[in-house]
Amino acid sequence: MSSGNSEESRFGPRPVPPPETAKGILRPRQQNAANNHARLSAGERVSRYVEWYWAVRWDRRGQPPFHAEVLSYPCVNLTFERTHERTGAFVTGVWTTKYVRELAGEGETFGVKFRAGGFGAFTGLDVGAFSDTSVPAAEVFPAVDALSEAVLATADHERRRDLIEDFLVAAQRTAGDDAAYRQVLAIIEAMEHDPALTRVDQVTERFDIPIRTLQRLFRRYVGGSPKWVLRRYRLQDGAHLLAEGRTSDLAALALELGYFDQAHFSNEFAKEVGLPPLEYARISLSS
Repeated sequence: MSSGNSEESRFGPRPVPPPETAKGILRPRQQNAANNHARLSAGERVSRYVEWYWAVRWDRRGQPPFHAEVLSYPCVNLTFERTHERTGAFVTGVWTTKYVRELAGEGETFGVKFRAGGFGAFTGLDVGAFSDTSVPAAEVFPAVDALSEAVLATADHERRRDLIEDFLVAAQRTAGDDAAYRQVLAIIEAMEHDPALTRVDQVTERFDIPIRTLQRLFRRYVGGSPKWVLRRYRLQDGAHLLAEGRTSDLAALALELGYFDQAHFSNEFAKEVGLPPLEYARISLSS
């Protein structure tokens, strides 16, 4: 990772640091042992649309594959990958179920995490069309193959970020202020960081927006429904607290996250994560 001084000299004042590296990653201790994970803040030239960059490297030669599991953020990722499955650049839309990736042999991925709504604002595309799918990035950015070769040819994360940001600045398809995107950013910010927001009707009331308008905005810009986005953020919060061993009172946790009761939370958690909450906590803390 770069130092604060190098970021300030290159991009001006350093952006707000990215959140905890572990949030969204299931069984983070086991995943940290299986791969080398890092994040870099976005530079100011693209920070309106890009939230951060992330990098994963692994070498499991002579070891069994590891299945990395993530409760993804409600956003689109542009990735540059060299793995046993595929090599090149890819666009992966919002993943509405648990995302599972097999780490086998030796490989790496360098990713661009767009802000929720940012990919749609940047490209002008309907993000709902990319939900739960991954496509070659050339389908969206025709000149991306040369960038992919350059990114994968260097191991320096700062250099990769520079290359990508130069490309994105040149490739931007939209111009001027996008009032709808500004509205989406404000709503997403509240959904992610205000635990009191647990129902869609609370969102429509706070932002004085009709439910159908909100749904259309989220399909166009975000790629997941408002209800799903709220639930995803709260499940991320719950999984993070459980994996850190910071709570074992499921009734209190369910209430804090806005669920009707402990049973509703436990059922949804088990459905999305694949384990009951306390079993997930036990396994996450086991190593």
